[in-house]
Amino acid sequence: MGMARRLSIWLATAFFAALLPAVDPVDNANTQPTPSFVDYSTESNWAYFGIGDKNTDLFLIAPTVYGSDVVFNMPVNDAGHRRRFTGALNMQRGIYEDSTRMFAPLYGQAAFAVYGMDEAEAERYFALAYGDVRAAFMYYMEHHNEGRPFVLAGFSQGADMALRLMKEFFGDEKVNRLLVAAYIIGWRVTPEDLAAYPFLRMAEGADDVGVIVCINTEAEFVTGSIIVPETTLGINPLNWRTDGVYAPREMNRGACFTDYDGNIAQEIPHFTGAYLDGGRGVVKVTDVSPTEYPPRIDLFEEGIYHVYDYLFFYRNLQENVALRTATHILE
Repeated sequence: MGMARRLSIWLATAFFAALLPAVDPVDNANTQPTPSFVDYSTESNWAYFGIGDKNTDLFLIAPTVYGSDVVFNMPVNDAGHRRRFTGALNMQRGIYEDSTRMFAPLYGQAAFAVYGMDEAEAERYFALAYGDVRAAFMYYMEHHNEGRPFVLAGFSQGADMALRLMKEFFGDEKVNRLLVAAYIIGWRVTPEDLAAYPFLRMAEGADDVGVIVCINTEAEFVTGSIIVPETTLGINPLNWRTDGVYAPREMNRGACFTDYDGNIAQEIPHFTGAYLDGGRGVVKVTDVSPTEYPPRIDLFEEGIYHVYDYLFFYRNLQENVALRTATHILE
């Protein structure tokens, strides 16, 4: 195995240590809202608070980093949890920071242990997490948005929280028209979601705006996962098509493996080709060895590349955020 591959695998392992992947919470986005106990008028309760000087904003929701099996929602005032939380955000910030002014709330995310609970019990803790995200989003919209276009983004549990926000708030045209795109990465969006919330629209190309960009990555032999048990709606981040047309690895601008400060420690151009599975709606990668990029947790079987969803397509996603923000400004 070459030095570059060994380094990328080590970095991916470090990345996984920061991200405990989410499984399937109950979709109760429109039940009675759970109040937040976090004061989002205090800047210290944000991991990012207006970072950057751009015409477009970012509202970014962190993935799972909290692993307690005693307290099931992350205490946002704990310094150690805050460092891991912000580190996980930093690992993906390069996709967005050249195009947006960044906001990312600290929130009492559900612990990894919650995913082993029955659905009704688990939803208590996901609802508490969403209560914080909801309060932060409302504070941002009231006090800092000022009619600016914005990108909504999240990975894994963060993507679930972003979709919940969309279901609750984006039926309001005043909010929806400001959306550049929602990057729902490492989570599913189903046809049933679109039927229940007809104001949700999926991306159909590289530069449409006001849409959801949904990506879940698997090996070709995988037939199901806890993230996508059956189907999702998705798009290929290499050719930005929603059919099964194959994008060769030459279209991959670069996989990037980043550290807790957001630095790119290893970049691999032309990392892998990919196509969208027409049945499952997931992105199938063709040039990745499942033994070199294992799932790193028993919840995922070999070939489920959940923890690498944006790492494998980092440069393509970075370019796409820039394209969609520029397109929205011109409209």
